Amino acid sequence: MLRQIFFLIAVSHFYYGIYYDLSFVTFPPAFHRGGFFDSISRFKYLTFWNMILQSVYFTICLLNDIIGSNEISIKEKPLIRKIKDYMFASVAFPVAMFVGVTFWGLMAIDRELVFPKALDPFFPSWLNHVMHTNIVIFTLLEMVSSFRTYPKRSTGLTGLLAFMVIYLIWVHVIFSKSGVWVYPVLDVLNWWQRIIFYLVSLSLQASLYIVGETLNKAKWGKVQKELEGSKRRKIK
Repeated sequence: MLRQIFFLIAVSHFYYGIYYDLSFVTFPPAFHRGGFFDSISRFKYLTFWNMILQSVYFTICLLNDIIGSNEISIKEKPLIRKIKDYMFASVAFPVAMFVGVTFWGLMAIDRELVFPKALDPFFPSWLNHVMHTNIVIFTLLEMVSSFRTYPKRSTGLTGLLAFMVIYLIWVHVIFSKSGVWVYPVLDVLNWWQRIIFYLVSLSLQASLYIVGETLNKAKWGKVQKELEGSKRRKIK
């Protein structure tokens, strides 16, 4: 019951953040760049993609608690449980950590590169924390609240790479149609520097995937070993 309440809070929290951002956050004309860049609203930002991702993931968590199963020892996992476990490992954890780490890291270095101070009067601080802080907190709480088996590393990283490649393609589609880069940092880099930037970003996400795998093992590794041992004894 406590876990279901947690998932319900997470779902409501993220969906409300999306709703509020789309419905009530507006910027003055001075911040508009016009054309296609403005027409797609928040959907150009990885932060917003991540908000949608976390909303969908925690909805799946809630549904799994209701119609699926969170049992540790189970012969056949329901499909929704399989989706939940894979989604957490491949995208929900590493993308949430990446958004949180890079946003606050760049804010500490030069906030004008990611969130100019001039936006503060138009973008409430609580929404900023929903998008860039709470995603990390909720994801870590989910890590310790639910047992999961991580997929093979190559399988999990493939899902993460596919998600990020799709987003990078989207970033370049936006640039081709508007002539404007989504993130100001890309505007000060040449093409070779951008490629290096992308590779470093993907490497960081891969590292965060491994961090998630390691934390999951630290929390649930003993349970996993006991489960595997029990299975081997049954076979014998």
